[in-house]
Parts: sequence; C-alpha cells; structure tokens
Amino acid sequence: MKISEVAKRMDLPISTIRYYEKMGIITDEYILREQNNYRNYTSDIIDYLQVVKNCLAVGFTISDIKSMISLNGITKEEQARIIKEKIEEIEAAQLNLENAKQTLYGLLQTDITCESGFGKHDRTVS
Repeated sequence: MKISEVAKRMDLPISTIRYYEKMGIITDEYILREQNNYRNYTSDIIDYLQVVKNCLAVGFTISDIKSMISLNGITKEEQARIIKEKIEEIEAAQLNLENAKQTLYGLLQTDITCESGFGKHDRTVS
C-alpha cells in the first residue's frame, strides 16, 4: 500500500507518516521496499496506526510511544501499569483544571475591575 493510501485511510497527512517513520514509530516490519526503493506498507499498518492515534488521543506522547515500541513486547502487567499511570496523570490534570475553574469562579465573585487598573479593587464609595 502506498503512503498516499495509508494517509487517506488513516486521515493523516503524508508528512505525519514520514515523521512517524523518522521518529521510529513506524518500524521496518510495516515497510516493504520496492526495487526502486519506494515504500510500500503492509496492510497491518492500518491497525497499528490506529493504536498510535488512540495512544496520542489519550495523552501519550510520541516519546512515550517510542519507549513502548523499544521494549519490543511487554507483559500484561507492565501494560496495565503504564495505562494506570496515564489514568493517574489524567485524573491529576482533571483536578488541576477543576481547581483552576473554581479559582476563576472565585474571581467572578470579587470586586476586582479592570477599569481601575488590572487587578485593582474598586474602592470608590457611592
């Protein structure tokens, strides 16, 4: 399968697929070289890239994915540990966002105005 077909099926830019190759995310097992050195991808690339996209969507970085690939196979327990760590990171981020939201709600309740200058209390008495 040519790179353009992979890109279309995965809804990814060709440049992203090339970047994944350069970064070692797409490994040689998914690439077949023709005599003219053009790349052909195995049909397994579609499922593989879907896993990569899913990992990125839930917050794993390219570096995280590259590290997992370099392990060349992990136990179910190790996989569970990695996933649980990511869940903990997401929960911590959710807590930080909730705290930030509550802080902003608190700011709405104050009498700080921008008319008197940024962050200054309106001390005028009517």
